[in-house]
Amino acid sequence: MEYIYQNTHWHNFTWNGEKVLKLLSEVKLAQGFLLGRMNSLGFEIKNDALLNVLTENIIKSGEIEGEILNPEQVRSSIARKLGLEITSNIARERNVEGVVEMMLDATQNFDKPINKERIVGWHAALFPTGYSGMYKIRVGDYRNDSTGPMQVVSGSVGKEKIHYEAPCAQILDTEMNDLINYINQNDDIDLLIKAGIVHLWFVILHPFDDGNGRIARVLADMMLAKSDDLNFRFYSMSAQIRKERKSYYEILEKTQKGTLDITNWLLWFLENLLISIQNSDEILGNVLKKAEFWQKHLGIGFNDRQRKILNKLFDGFEGHLTSSKWAKICNCSQDSSSNDINDLIDKKIFKKIGKAKNTHYVFR
Repeated sequence: MEYIYQNTHWHNFTWNGEKVLKLLSEVKLAQGFLLGRMNSLGFEIKNDALLNVLTENIIKSGEIEGEILNPEQVRSSIARKLGLEITSNIARERNVEGVVEMMLDATQNFDKPINKERIVGWHAALFPTGYSGMYKIRVGDYRNDSTGPMQVVSGSVGKEKIHYEAPCAQILDTEMNDLINYINQNDDIDLLIKAGIVHLWFVILHPFDDGNGRIARVLADMMLAKSDDLNFRFYSMSAQIRKERKSYYEILEKTQKGTLDITNWLLWFLENLLISIQNSDEILGNVLKKAEFWQKHLGIGFNDRQRKILNKLFDGFEGHLTSSKWAKICNCSQDSSSNDINDLIDKKIFKKIGKAKNTHYVFR
């Protein structure tokens, strides 16, 4: 027996309860501590945190599959769809809009039942042109294996290594219905464990020509949101998976070729979930610094241009801040830009670095 789905009654996953529950309790503790900490903050700060976490989650999930998205486009798209005010509102590509719509539908509407229409809608949003790179794919429906079985392959032509072969297309409707029913049913399985099972189950089925990993992670994110019972996200599982990309693929491959005992996969999933929660400051650091800055300088007067640039520095500013960049971003004259900057230097908020063409400005 080569693959897990070839086991009799293969949906009946088992795991070592003692090992999994011990780790689960640690995750629950960290999860509760983080939620308590963030709930003590104001609504605007939580919105900033949500924006940062969703942006990071979408970008890193794409990177796991080798897709590079423009962070500013992703951030702008999320902000617009959530009705949040930000300092940048740039044009957004269709694929960026699609992946943002998918993530928001999953995490903001986590309490709505899942169905085939919703899942294939996510897939269509991921591939708005009907192409994956240069290749035309079947979009908005399950694969039909018209070009052969769905295989995960690496290596050059003639030296390919088959890591996995998914179930045949003819049984996908039945298999996906079983998964959908499992997601929707109320049972005694903890939602964090269920998130790991749903992620694995979807990857095993590999129902689409492309985008399976991203949709599996979005489904897991939906289950994690259910566990938090919040549409605010304060940690990014995809960011942690991106760091552990090699071991992620290794544990998935081993589990897909194993028995129905998925203990090792669940331990990997929960361990990395715990790390993502514990390391949330990596994503939320600027949000908390931003809140602290405005609280500290509550009585100081700033003009609109200064507020715009100061917020942009906390929200993610590429490169060095120069007077010419200031003028371009604020659509103002060079004199106005210099006056704004010198005022911030006088207020001991900025300091000048470098000379002549290398001159730029940073926080003191």
